[in-house]
Amino acid sequence: MIIDAHSHYIPPEVAAQTAFFKVNWSDINRQLHVMDEQKIERALLVYPTSDAHIQMGGWDKLCSVYNQAIGSVVKKHRDRLIGAGILPVDRPALFKDELRRIQDIGLKVLSMASSYDTIYLNHEKFHPVFEFAQENNFPVHVHPQIINPIGEERISDPLLTPVLEYVFDVSVCIGKMMMEGTFLKYPNVKFIFAHYGGVLPLVKERFDNTYLMLRKRGFVKDLQQNPGQYFQNLFFDTSGSRSAASLYCALEVTDAKHICFGSDFPANQTLADSISVVETSALSDENKSSILASNLLSLL
Repeated sequence: MIIDAHSHYIPPEVAAQTAFFKVNWSDINRQLHVMDEQKIERALLVYPTSDAHIQMGGWDKLCSVYNQAIGSVVKKHRDRLIGAGILPVDRPALFKDELRRIQDIGLKVLSMASSYDTIYLNHEKFHPVFEFAQENNFPVHVHPQIINPIGEERISDPLLTPVLEYVFDVSVCIGKMMMEGTFLKYPNVKFIFAHYGGVLPLVKERFDNTYLMLRKRGFVKDLQQNPGQYFQNLFFDTSGSRSAASLYCALEVTDAKHICFGSDFPANQTLADSISVVETSALSDENKSSILASNLLSLL
């Protein structure tokens, strides 16, 4: 069994308001066909972040269209698709009503970006969201922010921005949430970070070593535990990666029970290769099954 933790569908009425997502992101029939080809039983639809809120006059306008459309497509294909709702992040006063609506229309996950206008998820305005997620067992999927991610003001490049800045933004988000005590405050929220947490697997050891060195000299506050202990309790998705080395590197941050297969479709068109990385790995059959399906099922 394969359950996809990171797939995209943008309703046509939203895609039309974007600069990038007009082509190939709104064909649900093709998406279901690809799922059938790759024997993917179900897929979680998360928002890739876009400029639609700018064109539509604000996040609340986008939410009213996007969430309802996702709810409708999930209802029509309830045995295949799982919906994730988005929030009017520029109007926190509307969070409560939108969260209730997300529940009412049958969405099961919250889809958030790593940052919004340079504000990361450690900000206090997101506390009511995480309180809701904790009380109602709603996983929070964190996707890279593609509008003004970290570094955009210094390097705006059609290749460097999506390759480097997107994933760096996810890693910075994790770091900010750790430093501000977000993970301590909401220990029961199941955060799923895309792309293995960005560069986190490469810097996990440096996080621990540098923290211990700085803590001895009083340069950093007491985090109550080493950074690595926070990271091992988070969830990460594979985001279409075809690299066995990336998978094994992530397993130095956490265990197989905290990694979920994610196709990143339709951005990633080579789903078979992404699945094969897990299936042909040196992991046990139990751990392969955990990554490919049961971890996400348990979160839901």
